[in-house]
Amino acid sequence: MPSQQEVKWSQLKVGLIVLVSIVLLSTLLFLMTSATGLSPFSQKLTAYTYFDNSNGLKVGAPVNLEGVTIGEVKKVQVVTDPARKLTPVRVEMKLNPKFHTSLRTDTLAALATVGVLGDTVVDLNSQTATGPELQDGAELHTVETPSIQDVVKASQGTIESVNQILAKLDTIIDTIQKGNGSAGKLIKDPALYDESTATIQQLHLLASNLNSGKGSVGKLLHDDELYNRLNDAAAKLDAVADNLSSGKGSAGKLLNDDKIYDNLNSTLAHANSILAEADAGRGGLGLLTKDPAFAKKLDSTVTNLDALLSGVNNGKGTLGKFATDDAAYTNLNKLLNASTDLVTTIRQDPKKYLTIHMKIF
Repeated sequence: MPSQQEVKWSQLKVGLIVLVSIVLLSTLLFLMTSATGLSPFSQKLTAYTYFDNSNGLKVGAPVNLEGVTIGEVKKVQVVTDPARKLTPVRVEMKLNPKFHTSLRTDTLAALATVGVLGDTVVDLNSQTATGPELQDGAELHTVETPSIQDVVKASQGTIESVNQILAKLDTIIDTIQKGNGSAGKLIKDPALYDESTATIQQLHLLASNLNSGKGSVGKLLHDDELYNRLNDAAAKLDAVADNLSSGKGSAGKLLNDDKIYDNLNSTLAHANSILAEADAGRGGLGLLTKDPAFAKKLDSTVTNLDALLSGVNNGKGTLGKFATDDAAYTNLNKLLNASTDLVTTIRQDPKKYLTIHMKIF
């Protein structure tokens, strides 16, 4: 049977073990709460916010301010308040009061995910906040951020479009592999390859001819005389341009002589005044264009002239007979012939001609 001293010693060891366990448990609890920025003995700051969806937010999740943990989520619940119909999820947060100077009434709260598939946390943003300091029990406004589910839903349309494009590309590649279409024939048709080879050979021959100076283009590339002629022509054109710029020659004076410009301007002004007079009905040109009586007389004159020409063409009158009657032409021809014979006779024997005429008279 153990002695009383041994029993007391055993009880003392058990008490020490329990005491050490309590100290270790308190230390572990302190370390766990310190990781969230809270001390079990500090006065905590309570704040609320509302979301339309918790996105898997759990009690004990960290509350971060610009990436720094300043508290934790104490409660997540769904409220039935009609005023919160669009944001029915109420989140209660316990915040470290030493950060109260960085928390404002217009600080924004949002749900964020740690990594791609990590836990959901509350992320506070005070970068643009200018309101007064946050008080205990205040409500923070929220800003909705797309979750991984929203990203997946948004990307579904893109994925479907990509699948349709891939299906079309697969059809095109299959068509090309079968040798159908222009691209398929380009890859599969040997005749097209032979034609391409022949074209390349012709191009190679053309390049060889050019390099050897054959043909017009080849001579243009290799003939120094042709180059010199072109150079001389360019020099002459440059000289002509210089003469024009310096006012030499007719074209140069036309471009540079102010007197010619003044004369031309005066001529245009005079022509403009003449046209203005004519448009006003003054002068011969004005009467010709504006006077109805003159136009009537001109029309009558043209009509009479047309009638006269018609009569001539029809053989009426002396001028008409002269123009259309062959007898007048014959008589005139005979008269000219008789006159010619008479002149010839007089020239041959003028004495005889004078004796004959004297006897007659």
